[in-house]
Amino acid sequence: MHASAALDRISPSPTLGVTTRVNELKRAGIDVIGLGAGEPDFDTPDFVKDAAIQAIRDGKTKYTNVDGTPELKDAIVTKFARDNRLTYTPNQISVNVGGKHSLFNAIVATVDAGDEVVIPAPYWVSYPDVVQFAGGVPVIVKAGPEADYKLSPEVLDAAITPRTKWVILNSPSNPTGAAYTVDELKALGEVLLRHPHVWVFADDMYEHITYDGFRFATIAEVVPELYERTLTVNGCSKAYSMTGWRIGFAAGAPWLIKAMAKLQSQSTSNPCSVAQAAAAVALTGDQSFLKERAAAFQVRRDLVVKALNDIPGMSCPTPEGAFYVYPSFAPLIGKTTPKGVKIVDDEAFVTYLLDDARVAAVQGAAFGLSPAMRISYATSDALLTEACARIAEACAALK
Repeated sequence: MHASAALDRISPSPTLGVTTRVNELKRAGIDVIGLGAGEPDFDTPDFVKDAAIQAIRDGKTKYTNVDGTPELKDAIVTKFARDNRLTYTPNQISVNVGGKHSLFNAIVATVDAGDEVVIPAPYWVSYPDVVQFAGGVPVIVKAGPEADYKLSPEVLDAAITPRTKWVILNSPSNPTGAAYTVDELKALGEVLLRHPHVWVFADDMYEHITYDGFRFATIAEVVPELYERTLTVNGCSKAYSMTGWRIGFAAGAPWLIKAMAKLQSQSTSNPCSVAQAAAAVALTGDQSFLKERAAAFQVRRDLVVKALNDIPGMSCPTPEGAFYVYPSFAPLIGKTTPKGVKIVDDEAFVTYLLDDARVAAVQGAAFGLSPAMRISYATSDALLTEACARIAEACAALK
């Protein structure tokens, strides 16, 4: 017995690996600051928790429809109309066990061996692995700091071939926080309109976490001609601090939603019934706290960006959204730690930070663009200040 060929095509999630390592160190009593986890430190709102408790008391603890309860699908339809000016019907909605599950279902349900998926780098770590699991070919296109970490129309057009099935757009981005403007989405849309065989996977998970008055938009909204071949993906994890509740959702063509449900019926079946009840209330309840939390994240963003840019050898762009920064540190590669270890790449650098400075980040190689690292600032101002001070001290100690 041995692992399948499909399993051999993927690797364990590097971000989850960092989180596991931090938890192990903390359990051992070691003072480590974890900046690797991609989840808000804010608690789930009380009105959402109350809805879950009430759902349990009401006996909503049984199987539901495979891809979502009617109540939650209705709430998602309402959300898309309210927030994105997109009109869907319940048969165009898929409810999944988190946004990663939406990605998995969509790709595995549509990608055949040799099909290509265009993925801008830096990318969320799961995109290429899921494509490879399905037998597809990730076409990685660089979108570095010189391009503000965004895919340009020219680069997109050059990456598309007759085998291209999907292009993935993540805005605001994990890991960089970069977000596409309306005009930038329109320009990408003009390219895609010339290639009618290509579908768009719009990952909008960080929609409600934007800064400086940035106007979030999704591509099916600003390029309505792409509506029929766009899967618009979102969830409750980031905006509503419901990472552990595992509710993601997608909206798109009925045939695709049906295909995703077919796959889900033979894998997870329905998402948690109690979490679905809570998610319906989250999406339709008071949304005012979203702006308050985004404002708190902006304060943290500004703190971290300034502190990292003050470190010689480090350059940290200012993101438009999400709760990550993606600083590069090319001048530090090749230097040596106080223990005599040479920093040969960004993995060696983040290992040095964890071992010597007790700060955990994720190496840029995991996201397809080096030398850099992803830092999550979804933690307290005090911890962020201390973490940046430790990083600065560690960088200054390099020879």
